Amino acid sequence: MEALLERAAATGLEKHPRKLNIQIKYGTAGFRTIANQLDHVIYRMGLLAVIASKSRKATIGVMITASHNPEEDNGVKLVDCHGEMMPAIWEKYATQLANAGDDEIVGVLRNILSAEVKNPDVSAKVIYGKDTRPSSVPLAQSLQDGIVALEGEYHDFGLLSTPQLHYLVVCTNTNGAYGQPTEEGYYNKLSHAFQALSKQQEPTPCKNYSRRLYVDAANGVGAPKLRSLLSHLGGLLDVQVFNDGSEGRLNYQCGADYVKVQQKLPVDMKVEAGIRCASFDGDADRIVYYYIDQDGKFNLLDGDKIATLVAGYLQELVARSGINLNLGLVQTAYANGSSTEYITDTLKVPVACVPTGVKHLHHKAQDFDIGVYFEANGHGTVLFSDDALKRIADSAGKNSSLTSDEKQAVKHLSTVIDVINQTVGDALSDMLLVEIILRTRDWSPSDWNKQYIDLPNRQLKVKVKDRNVISTTDAERKVVTPDGLQAAIDTIVTGYTKGRSFVRPSGTEDVVRVYAEADTQVNADKLAKEVGNKVYDLAGGIGDKP
Repeated sequence: MEALLERAAATGLEKHPRKLNIQIKYGTAGFRTIANQLDHVIYRMGLLAVIASKSRKATIGVMITASHNPEEDNGVKLVDCHGEMMPAIWEKYATQLANAGDDEIVGVLRNILSAEVKNPDVSAKVIYGKDTRPSSVPLAQSLQDGIVALEGEYHDFGLLSTPQLHYLVVCTNTNGAYGQPTEEGYYNKLSHAFQALSKQQEPTPCKNYSRRLYVDAANGVGAPKLRSLLSHLGGLLDVQVFNDGSEGRLNYQCGADYVKVQQKLPVDMKVEAGIRCASFDGDADRIVYYYIDQDGKFNLLDGDKIATLVAGYLQELVARSGINLNLGLVQTAYANGSSTEYITDTLKVPVACVPTGVKHLHHKAQDFDIGVYFEANGHGTVLFSDDALKRIADSAGKNSSLTSDEKQAVKHLSTVIDVINQTVGDALSDMLLVEIILRTRDWSPSDWNKQYIDLPNRQLKVKVKDRNVISTTDAERKVVTPDGLQAAIDTIVTGYTKGRSFVRPSGTEDVVRVYAEADTQVNADKLAKEVGNKVYDLAGGIGDKP
């Protein structure tokens, strides 16, 4: 193995040297930065993926993407054998390896091997995919070079959405028990379940729900993947795709993050009143809905609205099925206060609050038999515990002892599981889940929206010299550093009716994210600006003030 490590270091020095002395940190979303700074990083992640595979004795996934970041950025993240984020210790290894000098690589690799791999001779396999960024092609080659340098096997799946790669990792490591480990298998699993649920509802006609849907694909990989999925649905959805990558730039004035933050339509998207619309992000793991009402007002149906829709639907199915299952919903502090109140007081569903970041929500959702988690930005899914899956399957096998309503509920519940990509938030899967619920309810977007009224809110970003000067506690609801910032926020908030405001450092760029709520949109905007200016003053703001 020592000879392999030496060869890997030599290959790195020759083909993928560390040209810039810039520190980079592996965060919740992996590494993300300007694409031209990532060659050596992604080569080394190929090395690390092989070691992780040997350690786990399973296939490891690698995704090359920067999600909702601008087109000139790129990134990479490793996917663990169960389709989850890598454990924290592997994030530490990734950071150490990425920042090591070229002459330090052998030592770092040796230490990781010593700590994590009992048998270095065990085989290793890595599967990977990439998004549509021009830089993804050469960076994928860098990754492949790293895998080959440590004699790992690899399978290049080409263009994929991030959720598709997660799906493929789980399918591969379960020998097909979760689904067929191909892109076609992904479409088949989702579409067959969606079609089955649609047939279970027939012949009930819909008066308010329409199969017509406009989708903004953020000029990303979601556009071709959505069209592939639609070809499997037999016309059950009438979708018009905007920002499909044929003209515009990736994530520029479009996509889920833009729509959520700006609270307005994407560029080049003309919408008639009442038409249901959705936006993906660049790698199709986020989705938000929205519509224009009869008065021309933009109405956002974000991750909070999706979470409450899904939780209410599943809770009803569980209750009707007669199966004793513990259902809970996981949010972050940045969920709208009205959504939390609605979930707790109206739906009577337990709510857990965790720090921002998918790994925190995913982990907490595992505490429930059925755990629903969504960030307000539209990233989320539903997890079913092994015990829940067994009890649902057992109940489906006892049809003779069930009432007709229980039979129908169990049938719906067992089928809807296959519409859901449990491995990670997935815009395509979540879209199908939302559509089947709206169809079941016979709801228009306004029917959905009026279940509760969001408190007016505003998000903004404050550019800072170093985002790490901000630290938080209490699930990111309180600022610890810099001194005086939380006290200043508390004072500002007292001046607004129903005021709430939180700040946190971005996980991907040197900005601080500010969230504010108040009784009116004008006040929410004012509160966000006041807090943003205080962040600028106390946390090393640069550029223009908010």
